[in-house]
Amino acid sequence: MTRWDRDDVRVDASEYASRFDDAEASGDEVHGEAALCDALLGRPSRVLDAGCGHGRVAIRLAALGHDVVGVDAAPDMVALARTLSTSVRWLDGDLVALDVLDLGAPFDLVVAAGNVVPLLEPGTEPRAVAQMASVLAPGGLLLAGFGLDADHLPLDDAPFALTDYDHWCAGAGLRPLERWSGWGQEPWDGGSYAVSLHARPGDGVGED
Repeated sequence: MTRWDRDDVRVDASEYASRFDDAEASGDEVHGEAALCDALLGRPSRVLDAGCGHGRVAIRLAALGHDVVGVDAAPDMVALARTLSTSVRWLDGDLVALDVLDLGAPFDLVVAAGNVVPLLEPGTEPRAVAQMASVLAPGGLLLAGFGLDADHLPLDDAPFALTDYDHWCAGAGLRPLERWSGWGQEPWDGGSYAVSLHARPGDGVGED
């Protein structure tokens, strides 16, 4: 069972979506993840929104002109996403088994936003990172942001350290490129939230 499926963590899809709708209505910036993805890419690019939820990031990326696929293991989230946009290809699926999905061509970028990695099933994180890396084109990017303490997670504590995530990325053949403290590319300060950019070597990206 994923950590997201725990009774004390899981949120109904419509309730989850309404949080962002309310935040946007009040003037908050809710598209920082998509803005960073777009800034890292040329248009159009192929993007996989891994753990897409109700599709907030994927829908915005599609509106910006990218070819987007959204994958999530929560059926209610994917069902809601399908009602919100037909511009994204939505798939029910687990990140530890991307190889059984018909994803099409490799991706220029895989984004895992919204604490996706910390909410995976315990022990499956290395496999999920390896699967995300495996669907990248040469030179493709893996961009992931997640909390590192209870204040930034719907959990009592962080299930792993940032050094663990870097180790999983290295094991998947990815090279570190950048790390920020937020989706606005704030300099990394060693704090309690990190946005990490890794690359699959190829085409001069992520290579010495």
